[in-house]
Amino acid sequence: MQHRIVVLGAGYTGAIAAGRLAKRLHRQDVTITLVNPEPDFVERVRLHQLATGQDLTPRPLSEMFAGTGVELKLAQVTSVDVNRRTVTVTAADSSGHEELGYDTLVYALGSGWNDGDVPGTAEHTHEIAGRPGALRLRDRLAALDAGRPVVVVGGGLTGLEAATEIAETRPDLDVALVAHGALGDWLSEKGRAHLRKVVDTLGIKVHEHTTITAVEADSVTTADGTTVPAEVTVWTTGFAVHPIARATALELTDRGQIAVDSTMRSVSHPDVYAVGDAAMAIGPNGKPLRMSCASGVPMAWQAADAIAARLSGSKLPHVSIRYYQQCISLGRKDGLIQFVTADDRAVDRALTGRVAALYKELICKGAAWGVTNPTAGMPSRRRRVVPDETRSSERAEAAVA
Repeated sequence: MQHRIVVLGAGYTGAIAAGRLAKRLHRQDVTITLVNPEPDFVERVRLHQLATGQDLTPRPLSEMFAGTGVELKLAQVTSVDVNRRTVTVTAADSSGHEELGYDTLVYALGSGWNDGDVPGTAEHTHEIAGRPGALRLRDRLAALDAGRPVVVVGGGLTGLEAATEIAETRPDLDVALVAHGALGDWLSEKGRAHLRKVVDTLGIKVHEHTTITAVEADSVTTADGTTVPAEVTVWTTGFAVHPIARATALELTDRGQIAVDSTMRSVSHPDVYAVGDAAMAIGPNGKPLRMSCASGVPMAWQAADAIAARLSGSKLPHVSIRYYQQCISLGRKDGLIQFVTADDRAVDRALTGRVAALYKELICKGAAWGVTNPTAGMPSRRRRVVPDETRSSERAEAAVA
C-alpha cells in the first residue's frame, strides 16, 4: 500500500514541504495530498502592498503542482484526530465534510493576527495577516478622504512595513505608528537612524513607549488615557497560531504551537511534523525560532528531508537553522536590511535606501519562486519507501534528538 502523506496549509512552508516530498520520494510509493482553502498561493510578505492598492501576481496552486504528483484539495481543515490519524475538512464550495486518513501528517496551518484581547480590536481594527484582511483594508483606505487619520498599532516588522507603505502610497493621509518600545529598538544604531529618517520624511507621527488599551470606531486610547484619532486602525502587534492544534492530543507550548524536535517531528506523536508558525522549534543558542518566513522555509526543508529519510531508511539529515538578516521594506523606494547573528541579534552592518529596497525585492521574489517551483534544482533521483521493519534511519534518532 502507498504511504499517505497529508500536508495541511499551502503557505510558504506547506507548499515547499509538499513539493520537496514529491521530489524526494517515488510516486508509486506515496500519495501526497495538499489541503488549502484558497486556490492561489498567497505571498504573505507582500500583503501590505495589496492593502495599499497594488496588485500581486496570481500564483495558482494547480499550476504550481501540475505534473508533480501532489494532489491539491481545496478545503478548510475543521479538525485533526492524531490518535485515529485522520483530518476532517470542509470543501471550499461547502459541498460537505470529508475525512482524510494519513500515515504522515505535515501540519503547516500557520498563524493569523493576534488582537491581544484589547477591547474594540475585533470590532474596529483591520489586519493584514491574511489576504481577506488585506483586501478589506484596501477597500477602506481607498474610501478615505484626504487628511483622515490612520493609526498602525505595532512597531515590529509588519507594522513598519504597513505604516511606511500607507504613508508613501497615500501622502494625503495623516499616518501614525504606535510602538510599545522605542522605534526600531532591536536594530543597530545605523538601522535605527535610517528608520527614523524615513519615518520623518514620510510624515509618520510615532508614539513610542505606548500601549493601546482600547479601540473605538474613530480613535484608540493609550494606557495613560490619551485619545489618538483614528479613522482607520491597523493592528499588527503579533501573530496567533491557528487554533486547530489546541483541540488535538499533540503536545503544545503555552502559545499553542506544536512542540517539535530538530527534524520538526512532534515530540508526542511521531507521525506528525509541524513547520512554520505552527511549530515551536529551537534555533541557535537554544532560542526559539521567531514566527517568520525566514524560519518557516528552512523548517519545511528540514521536515521534508527527514520524512523522506525515515521512509526510505536513509541517514537523517540535520542542518542547523540560523538567521542572516532581517529585511524591511519602507515603501517601494526605500528599505532596510539589518544583518544579524545566527540567533537573530542585530550587528553593526546594515544596508539602507534604494539598494536595500532592491535587495528586499529580490528576497521576496526568490521566496515566491522557491514556493512556485518547489522542486527546481533538486536531484531527480527519488528514494523508494521501504517497509517499517527494514528502515535503518531510526537508529540515528539519538543523534538528532
